[in-house]
Amino acid sequence: MQSFLAYFMEGKKEYGMKLMLVTFKLPSVLSYLKFLCMAGVSCTSNSLSEMPPMVQDAGVVVVIMGVSGAGKSTIGNLLAEALNCPFLDADDFHPQSNKEKMSKGIPLSDDDRMPWLQVLCQALKEYITCGKRAVLACSALRNKYRETLRTSDPSYIPGGPCSSLKFVLLDVPVEVLTDRLNKRLAEGQHFMPPNLLKSQLELLEIDASESVIEVDATQTPSVIVDIIKVVLNTPREDGLKVVT
Repeated sequence: MQSFLAYFMEGKKEYGMKLMLVTFKLPSVLSYLKFLCMAGVSCTSNSLSEMPPMVQDAGVVVVIMGVSGAGKSTIGNLLAEALNCPFLDADDFHPQSNKEKMSKGIPLSDDDRMPWLQVLCQALKEYITCGKRAVLACSALRNKYRETLRTSDPSYIPGGPCSSLKFVLLDVPVEVLTDRLNKRLAEGQHFMPPNLLKSQLELLEIDASESVIEVDATQTPSVIVDIIKVVLNTPREDGLKVVT
């Protein structure tokens, strides 16, 4: 309990509150207030007005991630429609220089990606701080890219267990990805050439500790979206749900 109080004393009230809810399984406002009072946090009317919002009221961003050709935009659009929230495509946030580089078959460097990820963070922060939810389609291939995106949650502490971003990896065999990219290129639907797929697959890294949701994306889009909705709506050990 001392560690949670330390977060409050350091001014990190939102993070401390989230950790209390997760660890002590506090599902309601009443339990939340009782716990704070038990922990020695004043529960006067003035102090209550300064308390951080409940986790259920915080914004949530579901990030549909994976390599090019995995179906991020298709699934992201359908999921956003099902959740009745905005859909954002990370490709739209790339500067023209990045798009030109990729269209020539040149892989992006971290120097190319980081400014792009920072712009994305600013866009996501607006949803999270306003208590809204959104769906983002973004490659987010490396752990450090996902960590950068998680900083769009003002209460997130790097490496911590609590974040308002939930990542869903669309898992697709390489031969299926290749076929999809070749078809997309022939139809002129995207600036990403198939020869960049190898570099993306080499970049992809998933750490089990991140709790990234992995879905078999060779299924029909409607089935994939239904699976994601079920997983997101399954109560976690703390009794809370990601979306409703």
